[in-house]
Amino acid sequence: MPVFAWEGRTRQGQLKKGVVEAATEAAAMMQLRAQAIIPVSVKPKAANSGGGFSLFKKGVKTRELVVFTRQFATMIDAGLPLVQCLEIQAEQQENKSFGETLGRVKNDVEQGSTFADSLAKHPRIFDELYVNLVTAGEIGGVLDTILNRLSAYLEKADSLKRKVKSAMVYPSTVMVVAIGVLALLLIKVIPVFEKMFKDFGGELPAPTQMVINLSNWMQHWILVILAVAVAIGVAYVQARRRSPRFRYQTDAIFLKLPLFGALLRKVAVARFSRTFSTMLSSGVPILDALEICAKTSGNKVIEAGLQKVRSAISEGKTIAEPLKAVGVFPGMVVQMIAVGEQTGAMDAMLAKLADFYDDEVDAAVDGLTSMLEPLMMVFLGGSIGTILIAMYLPIFKIAEAVK
Repeated sequence: MPVFAWEGRTRQGQLKKGVVEAATEAAAMMQLRAQAIIPVSVKPKAANSGGGFSLFKKGVKTRELVVFTRQFATMIDAGLPLVQCLEIQAEQQENKSFGETLGRVKNDVEQGSTFADSLAKHPRIFDELYVNLVTAGEIGGVLDTILNRLSAYLEKADSLKRKVKSAMVYPSTVMVVAIGVLALLLIKVIPVFEKMFKDFGGELPAPTQMVINLSNWMQHWILVILAVAVAIGVAYVQARRRSPRFRYQTDAIFLKLPLFGALLRKVAVARFSRTFSTMLSSGVPILDALEICAKTSGNKVIEAGLQKVRSAISEGKTIAEPLKAVGVFPGMVVQMIAVGEQTGAMDAMLAKLADFYDDEVDAAVDGLTSMLEPLMMVFLGGSIGTILIAMYLPIFKIAEAVK
């Protein structure tokens, strides 16, 4: 990822310098603004030898980040200096790439950068949410408390992600296996039966002839089918990556899917509630918190809705009113947030919402799995059974002729 050298001023007018990793110059400026720094100049800079991209570089797993955050909080709470904590964490990391990154963070802190500014230079590991919470912890002098909250948030967010993956991976795996088995039967097994039936001669039953015709078609077009499938997959991924409009449209379709749409909506509500609650309870300003919630929502429709909510709040409106107008969040969520606003316990209300929707996601995943499993088995068994019956019909006919 490109590295940019920047100069900027804090809200107090203090001049600061540093480097930041970002996809574009505009993205680098957005990161600086998220850290309450007004950019003066942002220029491309060659990445240092330790921070360049490598095809074989090991990424940082969420679990590794959680362990680091929790251990770091314990060390800060015990009274160890920040630099010493970073040095110990860098040396004990089994993931060498993560250890090198922490070493660079330690060097930046030693040279006078704040901990948050040093983390912000590595956005592939420490995202905006992480950096903003650390900033709030440094300003408020409660870094250990913030890091404990952050590790708890990361654990719950990772658990939510794994639930969604389990709901998506299982039916996809069964479907791929079913299609693979059917393709193997049609391409390798059916031609053997076809040759045997030709040797016997005679007219084949209609179901058998249909299966043989399908087998011949598959043998002729299988490479074209695979090539088209790969091309469609690559084109879809590239379009999602490069076209915001296409991604918005596909995200809107995902939210309206018959079975998965409700699950994705519950996941989005749980993620928003957990993120917003964690940031508000950590002292992050509400407008900054909403912007980060929008960026981490994972869905362009929800992101656009939260940006509208943010704009409305900046004009003096409450959260509940524009949130209801967006039409993405359920009525119960809007009502509970409105109660939280009136009672001044927004973060606690959001935490309860997140716990509730975590349970809802669990129930939805279990229900989806229990419903899809028999459907997949019926599809697989029915398809293979139909092919086998079609192949055995001529054999029964030959047996009767022999008698």
